[in-house]
Amino acid sequence: MKPDFSFELEALKSFSDDAYIVGVDEAGCGPWAGPVMAGAVLFLDFQKTPKDLLSLLDDSKKLTEKRREKAYELLRIYEGKHCYIAVGEASEAEIDTLNIRQSALLAMKRAVENLPLKPHFALVDGICTPLLECPTQTLKKGDGRSFSIAAASIVAKVTRDRLMKKLAQRYPMYVWEKNAGYGTKAHQEALAIHGITPHHRKSFAPIARLLDSQKEAA
Repeated sequence: MKPDFSFELEALKSFSDDAYIVGVDEAGCGPWAGPVMAGAVLFLDFQKTPKDLLSLLDDSKKLTEKRREKAYELLRIYEGKHCYIAVGEASEAEIDTLNIRQSALLAMKRAVENLPLKPHFALVDGICTPLLECPTQTLKKGDGRSFSIAAASIVAKVTRDRLMKKLAQRYPMYVWEKNAGYGTKAHQEALAIHGITPHHRKSFAPIARLLDSQKEAA
């Protein structure tokens, strides 16, 4: 299955032809460190969207890093002419306070609010609905079915991966430039030696257990 604009075009039937449909997706629910990020992408004219861009769009998890980066750069090049792009995030502190699901929805809401245009309708990946000012349709595995959601998934993942690479320069022992904050063996070994950072999610079970063990040892 490859994404297309069928869900966007179906949604458009309820509006005028110049209505704006936005795709929304998140990245970073599973990692033990770093914020959760969301992307929102609004295509201005489905019929005129460049084919070189559409040929690259798919679920970001299916794409190589090189292809994701290329798709992201094309989205930026075409921004303002063929699409608009925005990101939103929820911090580690918000994740620990709200839980990861609510934080992901908050990041989605912020991404849509950061768009320069207000969408008339939103297509959201998954089964949970963020609190938006427009009608919303959730799509299971939407990043592999809708071009707008696929583009949003790429924006979210590339933006978050770049952020984690920057953080890795300050905390090189955790190898975030490779694992993006996921609980890989190298990450776990670094945690055992160096402990946690301000960017670790204290509410996540592996980090919470480590903190408890450190308290007991003290």
